Amino acid sequence: MKNCLECNDKIVGREDKKFCSDGCRNAYNNKMNKDNTNLMRNINNKLRKNYRILCELNVDGKAKTTRTKLLSKGFDFEFFTSIYNTKTGNTYFFLYDQGYRALEDEYFMLVKKDS
Repeated sequence: MKNCLECNDKIVGREDKKFCSDGCRNAYNNKMNKDNTNLMRNINNKLRKNYRILCELNVDGKAKTTRTKLLSKGFDFEFFTSIYNTKTGNTYFFLYDQGYRALEDEYFMLVKKDS
């Protein structure tokens, strides 16, 4: 007989069960999936905030905005998930599927990757 991974009670039922109840399964998975440190939590919060700002300003999949507008909404240019360099030498910074690149005069082109 096996014991629950969360509360260590005996498990009744199917042979491959790992938890005695849905509550224990949820508690265990929540513990395993939470951000382990304040550093991870803070970085993930900044990435989420940047992503929300880009989504808000780029409703149609392509848009133009200013550095001032991004900063006024709390955008942090130090946090992104990937960089894409085009063959023509342009550099895009992405937050998941939302991207941006610097243009002239403090303007930015906002783009969205096709899924």
